[in-house]
Amino acid sequence: MEMQPVWTTERGEMPIVATAIHAGHDARPEVAALFAVSGADRLREEDPFTDRWTPIVDNRVAVHRSRFEVDLNRSREKAIYLESEDAFDLKVWKEPPSADLVNGSLAIYDDFYVGFRKLCDELESTHGRFVVLDLHSYNHRRKGPDAPVDDPGKNPEVNVGTGSLDRDRWGGLVDRFMADVAEAPFEGGHLDVRENVRFKGGYLSRWVHENYPTSGCALAIEVKKIFMDEWTGQEDEVVVVSILEVLRASIPGLLEEITGSGRLI
Repeated sequence: MEMQPVWTTERGEMPIVATAIHAGHDARPEVAALFAVSGADRLREEDPFTDRWTPIVDNRVAVHRSRFEVDLNRSREKAIYLESEDAFDLKVWKEPPSADLVNGSLAIYDDFYVGFRKLCDELESTHGRFVVLDLHSYNHRRKGPDAPVDDPGKNPEVNVGTGSLDRDRWGGLVDRFMADVAEAPFEGGHLDVRENVRFKGGYLSRWVHENYPTSGCALAIEVKKIFMDEWTGQEDEVVVVSILEVLRASIPGLLEEITGSGRLI
């Protein structure tokens, strides 16, 4: 089967970009041949269907390469899972990958960040300020497919990671986003939205804040896998679409915060 491109990018007019950097499952043939980890185990730790939410805005980046080949949400030094503790205690490789194989995957990493910097530079130049919605998902049935779900008190349906963010500068935008997501209708109720409970954001968010400290705001959005069976990989199409609509409902508020309210300093 022919592989998809490493990632796809669509450009628009908004000062917001949505990314799905863990949505992919592909790997280069020479990488896949060396995997000891099964496709099912890889899929469980990837973020399938998160690319389905990127159309909430007109700037979109969807990565089709598996995080098990190269993890774009970790620093370059940690982007290849060389040890099982790097990869959710899974044995990733049949034998240690060669330097050539690692360097081939790191070339993907470098190319991605060159391209993403160009995108962010253009957003900054055009709009002055911009927001990155870094879309992810996370498991909540880690004890097994038939075990009880993990404690909901410690596992919000939407975790907004802001650990590397300057809240003095961006706090109003963060609060507005979380309130709009929490207030949007969802399956006859509302989503449980909390900040920094399970995750505080990964490398992509930190990279944005380090490189664009006064102009770039990245929100690491982790959606609990209530929209799929994390053990079989089967999605619930209705819930996938419902989450898309909830996220879409947050965009007018974000645009107002960036361009119209004067609340950013």
